[in-house]
Amino acid sequence: MSEPVRWGLLSTARINEQLLRAAGETDGAEIVAVASRDAERARAYAGEHGIARAHGAYDALLEDPGVEAVYVSAPNALHVPWSVRALDAGKHVLCEKPLTASAAEAEAAFAAAERTGRVLVEAFMWRYHPQTDLLAQLVREGAVGAPRLARATFSFTLDRPGDVRWAAGLEGGALMDVGCYCVSALRLLCGEPERVTGEAVQGGDGVDARFSGLLRFAGDVLGGFDCGFDLPRRSRIEVVGEAGSLTSEDPWQGRSPLLLLARDGEPPETVGAEPANPYRLELDDVSRAIREGGEPRLGRADALGQARTLGALYRAAGEGRAVALA
Repeated sequence: MSEPVRWGLLSTARINEQLLRAAGETDGAEIVAVASRDAERARAYAGEHGIARAHGAYDALLEDPGVEAVYVSAPNALHVPWSVRALDAGKHVLCEKPLTASAAEAEAAFAAAERTGRVLVEAFMWRYHPQTDLLAQLVREGAVGAPRLARATFSFTLDRPGDVRWAAGLEGGALMDVGCYCVSALRLLCGEPERVTGEAVQGGDGVDARFSGLLRFAGDVLGGFDCGFDLPRRSRIEVVGEAGSLTSEDPWQGRSPLLLLARDGEPPETVGAEPANPYRLELDDVSRAIREGGEPRLGRADALGQARTLGALYRAAGEGRAVALA
């Protein structure tokens, strides 16, 4: 890569710290600007993190000629609108997950990327971890035989009442925040679902505090997940096949990248993956696509499949019925 891609941060959200850390580990990207709707907050944030320029409005960041790419880390309801505005302003976009739970909105966002000739990526950093690659490879190669069942879990206790993730108007909720990882995992391992059912327990300002879903895939493969803001911290993926099971107890961050492979009638075997910062791998991939061309790892097809599935799960829970996707 000839020179680093110059990135701007659209918001001062806590998740930015992961991207700042990733940028510090690579020569392919540089954080040069940050924007907040509060000018003083933007200046303080820039000073704290050594960022050259601070903008007191999101539009000002999009007008900054020194910014090539924007990381949209604002609340969920702002993801598509500001991604589209950034694309129309000539910026490439890495949008924090989830891009949206609306297939129509996802289509509109990628139509804007195509129209402007810019890169748009939904930021599922866990997909970049070597542990994720190893998990998918072992399943694909038949380490547990033909898959029969997959389960995913992601939960923690969100005890901050004013947190934006408790707000329906900002598209908060457990499914959007942590359940989307589970859906991403089931889709990666099993393909696109044929139909889904879901159950939600409400909390906060009209959002799901807890959500459980069941997805049916081709070949009679079943995928289940649960997520929540009112549960202990839990994270897990398990794939059960005709001949055994494969489990990760740290799938989303991969801080301890280790898989447990248990074949029927044999002692369990641990399979290690290479340690890595998935945020750096994500940032490198998107920056490479920007600078050198070619497709990023996660593009239109994955984002549309994710949005369709999330939207179907919400419909299933709201209407009390199974919703078909195929």
